[in-house]
Formats: sequence, structure tokens, C-alpha cells
Amino acid sequence: MGQRNHTWTQSFVLAGFAAPGSLWPLAFLGTLCVYVLTLAGNLFIIVLVLVDAGLSTPMYFFISVLSFLELGYVSTTVPTLLRTWLWGRAPLPAAGCFAQLYVFHSLGMTECHLLAVMALDRYLAVCRPLRYHALMSREVRLWLAGATWVAGFSVALVPASLTARLPFCFREVAHYFCDLAPLMRLACVDTGWHARVHGAVIGVATGCNFVLILGLYGGILRVVLKLPSAASRAKAFSTCSSHMTVVALFFGSAFVVYVGSPESHSKGTDSHIALVYALLTPFLNPIIYTLRNKEVKEAVKRVTVRIRTMWKEP
Repeated sequence: MGQRNHTWTQSFVLAGFAAPGSLWPLAFLGTLCVYVLTLAGNLFIIVLVLVDAGLSTPMYFFISVLSFLELGYVSTTVPTLLRTWLWGRAPLPAAGCFAQLYVFHSLGMTECHLLAVMALDRYLAVCRPLRYHALMSREVRLWLAGATWVAGFSVALVPASLTARLPFCFREVAHYFCDLAPLMRLACVDTGWHARVHGAVIGVATGCNFVLILGLYGGILRVVLKLPSAASRAKAFSTCSSHMTVVALFFGSAFVVYVGSPESHSKGTDSHIALVYALLTPFLNPIIYTLRNKEVKEAVKRVTVRIRTMWKEP
């Protein structure tokens, strides 16, 4: 890493991944394909929920909100990864770096809260079926969705602002985007206090939501186990399985990276784990929520028939 003689840097350099130059074109094409498929898959869910009345339920409303969030989430980091695959270590202005840090963590915290809201939606659907639509009215859905965004962008202010105020003696970020731990390693001062504050803020936010999700699914499990038939139990579990898979991917990788001090992670580890929640999870979400979902398949058939009918009309 190149050392600076002063404590303010005009730009940072994203190191990306250590790979032979001959593999960069292949890595670029692979990343680009996953990125395009991620955008297409999440846009597909948003459009399908908007145009098909059969999917105008609270569950699919929140899934469409999650898909919209994933579009921003993946677009915050992947373009810089594609740029490093194309041109190697390219400078990124400090303002752009800190903006990327804030937006990325804001969207991550928003997703954390949104997953808890989606668990609440599943709890009400399974445990309070008769009052479900009254409890999850359109106004409540909009309020809950808006609250997740406000909470996410508010929580992310703390780690992002503290990191942006650090004095930096180095400029090479051992990552493919600007993240907390790689940036704190470049500081001229001891960042132990900052790491503890970051861990507390992110840990409390993610931990509380994770505990809430576990509690809600504990309530769902108790109710489902009391159902009389195996078919009804299987149906109830099937409505929750997709969400539980996404929760496991998101929270598992997030806890590994953000709970703990930056020194506890070896260089390069963060960037590899980040691929799970910053690229792989947004890519898999549309597949997880649609692949084995009969309602989505039926909605696709209905929309396809409508398009064909409109196409045949003179």
C-alpha cells in the first residue's frame, strides 16, 4: 500500500481480487452475466406483482419491495467490481467512496429490517389467518415498508459518518468496494473504539431483528405442529421456507463480516464473503421466491395469456 505524508486523501484505490490477469476477462464476463441476471430477475418480480392482481397480497408486496431494494444493493457495489476487472486498480474519489459506504450499509440495514417485517407477515398469515388481511391492510404495509427504509438509512449514518471522519495514511482498499473494515485498516490512528461502536450499532440492529425473526418463527412452528394433517403442515411450512433461506444467507454472512473487529478478519476474506450477501443473495432471491412457487407460476401464465391476447388483437 502506498503511504501518504498527510492525513487526508483525495481518492482511494480499490484493490479488487488477487487473480492472474489472464482470468480478468472471464471474471468480468461472469460477473456481468450474474449482474444482468440479478437485475432482470428482480425487475421481473416487481413487474409481475404490479401487473397481476393474483399477487396483490401482503407477502408479494414485501417481496417486490425486497426486489426493488436488491436492485439498488447490487448496483452499489458490482459496477466498481466490473471496473476493477476491466482496468485493474482504478482510483475512486474519497467522496464517492464514503457515499458508496453509506448507501451500501443503508440498503443492508434496510434489508435487515425488511426481513423482520416479512417474518411478521408470515407469522400473521399462519397464526392469525382470520384477521390477517385486516392487520396487514394497504396502509399498514406502506407504513411498515417506509419504516424499514427510514430505520435502515438512519442506522447506517453512525458507522459511515465515523469512518468518513478518520484520518487516513494509506489509500489502497483491500476490497472491491468501500467497506468499513478495509477502510479502517488505512487509518493513521487506532480504530479500536470505532470498531466497537460499529459492532455495537450494527450488531444491535442485526441482532434484534434476527432475534425477532427467530421468535416469530418459533410462534409459527408451535402453531404448525398443532395442525391436524401433514398436508396442512407442509403447506404452512412451504410459505415460510423461501424466506428462511434468504434470512440464513443474509444474516449468516453479515454476522461473519460485521460482528467483530477488523483485525479479526484476514485481508481478502471480507471481499470473498461480501460476494455472498452483496452479489449472490440478490441473484438467488428471485430464484428462491419463484422457482417452487405455484402462485408465481400461475401469475406468469395469466400474464402470458394477456400479452398473447393483446398481441393478436388488431
